[in-house]
Amino acid sequence: MWIQDAGEKTNYDDAIAGVSSFKFAGYDDWRVPTIKELYTLIDFNGLDPDTGADDSSHLIPFIDDNAFVFKYGDTSAGERIIDSQWITSNIYESFVMGGEECFFGVNFADGRIKCYPTSNRSSEAYFIRYVRGASYGENIFVDHDDSTITDASTGLMWQQSDTSEGMEWDVALRYCENSDLAGYDDWRLPNAKELQYIVDYTRSPDTTDSAAINSLFEVSEIVNEAEDKDYPFYWTSTTHESTRGGMNAAYISFGRALGYFNNEWMDVHGAGAQRSDPKSGDSDDYPSYRGPQGDVSRVFNYARCVRG
Repeated sequence: MWIQDAGEKTNYDDAIAGVSSFKFAGYDDWRVPTIKELYTLIDFNGLDPDTGADDSSHLIPFIDDNAFVFKYGDTSAGERIIDSQWITSNIYESFVMGGEECFFGVNFADGRIKCYPTSNRSSEAYFIRYVRGASYGENIFVDHDDSTITDASTGLMWQQSDTSEGMEWDVALRYCENSDLAGYDDWRLPNAKELQYIVDYTRSPDTTDSAAINSLFEVSEIVNEAEDKDYPFYWTSTTHESTRGGMNAAYISFGRALGYFNNEWMDVHGAGAQRSDPKSGDSDDYPSYRGPQGDVSRVFNYARCVRG
């Protein structure tokens, strides 16, 4: 059960502390949602805005605004349209921006998961939508010893390994659809919610020397743009539409979500972020970077197939 109207923005500390005394609709057991819980509300019918735009009248948010009260950033107060970030209880196991603690939050204005600073304590920077009810998002993995793993909490069967190389989005689609792993012929590229559900937010390259996923899964190692050992971005089947032209597809970062920031490559959004990349492109143009934090754009991402 969710709060329908979250009210005005608050700072991170007040949002976390405020839930202990929060009472609403006759209930006093509200809590701060986890990133997996909040992400269930994302709706990819949204339209990703231009970060420099000041008019939201033509936009569609990445949440059902018939069911939930939603607000874009207040441009009259100096905010960007995309400043609609929502708090969760998940603190990144590492740091971003060269040393900042951050929490994983959902941006329902631009359709992404990123890690936002907890240190932004002096201003009203974020929204919080409290939730109540049984917790959601605990994986129950079963290794079948045939290169497949089932998550008993969802019934989905996963490819234990990955594609071992990056590829354009349509190639990743065909790779999964043509797979006959373990004798099954109904493999497919997972959608964004399915793939995000198997992220392990207690793991990160810097703290566990691993990808943000259970150790039962095999994950290719890459050398990232900062020339560090890292782990790939994985394509999803979910299209991400943008006002800037073209069509992108959402991916989940199981390694560092890099950006070119302050003239250097660094982890800017955390392992477990969800962003989007162009579905195809000239290899000579990538990697590139874009946006306020210089988000890396790779175009050749990995895939992990699912069935069920």
